Amino acid sequence: DDGPNANVNTADIVRQLDKESQQPGAVARHDGNPDAALAGAAQRIEAVYQLPFLAHAAMEPMNCTVHLNGDRCDIWVGTQAPTRALATVAKLTGLPPDSIAIHNHLLGGGFGRRLDVDGIVHAVKVAQHVNGPVKVVWTREEDIQHDMYRPCYYDRLAAGLDSNGTPVAWKHRISGSSVCARYIPPFYQNGVDFDAVDGAMDPPYALPNIHVDYVRVEPPGIPTAFWRGVGATRGIFVVESFIDELAAAAKQDPVAYRKGLLGHNPRALGALTLVAEKAGWGEPLPSGRGRGVSVQFAFGSYLSQVAEVEVGSDGKVRVHRIVCAVDCGMVVNPDTIAAQVEGGALFGLTAALYGEITLKDGRVEQSNFDSYLPMRIDEVPVIETHIVKSIEEPGGIGEAPTAAIAPAVTNAIFAATGKRIRTLPIATNLPKLSG
Repeated sequence: DDGPNANVNTADIVRQLDKESQQPGAVARHDGNPDAALAGAAQRIEAVYQLPFLAHAAMEPMNCTVHLNGDRCDIWVGTQAPTRALATVAKLTGLPPDSIAIHNHLLGGGFGRRLDVDGIVHAVKVAQHVNGPVKVVWTREEDIQHDMYRPCYYDRLAAGLDSNGTPVAWKHRISGSSVCARYIPPFYQNGVDFDAVDGAMDPPYALPNIHVDYVRVEPPGIPTAFWRGVGATRGIFVVESFIDELAAAAKQDPVAYRKGLLGHNPRALGALTLVAEKAGWGEPLPSGRGRGVSVQFAFGSYLSQVAEVEVGSDGKVRVHRIVCAVDCGMVVNPDTIAAQVEGGALFGLTAALYGEITLKDGRVEQSNFDSYLPMRIDEVPVIETHIVKSIEEPGGIGEAPTAAIAPAVTNAIFAATGKRIRTLPIATNLPKLSG
């Protein structure tokens, strides 16, 4: 019995998001009078952006060892949430918390997947029927096809420009699942999921008339969860892509355009200035190549990336170089920062290029690394990290580069081809280069 969701398909979910996104949502931010400013603008630009479901696909699939022995339960597992695991096992077994031991191990890759405890619950339920220790290991196929997925999102944007190309109005509606409503209900307030609007509610730019709202749309039968870089991975892609669209509409250089909107934000401006210098912004490139830029404030750090990308005549995308400038406040270990930038950028890049979970007849179509593709070693670009000297308080670095890479790459594709990508992943949504 495939149950009530036996006919769920990706196209149906996108249609649902499209329909729901046409209605006003819960207000996350409202400054000025964006409707009036939009009505009086010299130029109006609109766009719709879409992001797919994503799996975590950690190298070590879900696994857990449990020994339930009368009035004691020992659990050996790698978990990002041992307190949640303890509380869940106590409720499931009826044992007091001091009779349960969570022996936490290295994760083998977490990326948000091991914030949830479904794998632990699975193993404990098996152990309740076995006299002795039990180890439950998910296959790769089970892990990818029964993940807790990053939500599929659907964004509507509209902006107005004055006669100089400066934005005078900005409207952004985000539609998608609320992870917070399930995982941390106190953070879902007044109909707004703070994670879903992250990166969209507070762009670093001077936008005098801005409205951002959120429409909660839950996909049928599909559990959603946090994914490395969380809300910023979708918010930054949309905001930085749309800012690039405004620069193109204003017929201005993307870096110069952003600088003009960052005079009030010296740390963001500093990161952008440094990355443009180190990337050789404006220097000529061979035919078929382009540079794209992104800027963000997320996880307490200011970060800017430039991607140098080649699009071949066959439509294949090759990322040759990523340059990153980061102001994460006071630096303790610069080598750690460089390592996090490299790992985070590649994690975000592999998703931008290939990451997509699709559904057909109520089932996930991807099953292993042949259909849910990771980047291969020969595809990995050169990554350079440049740190802005700062005495500000330290910010985060582990997730920041994951969020900034997708728009840098898609903006570079636009620079190389004149084709704008508004739906990820790139591999299945790159427009034909002819026509």
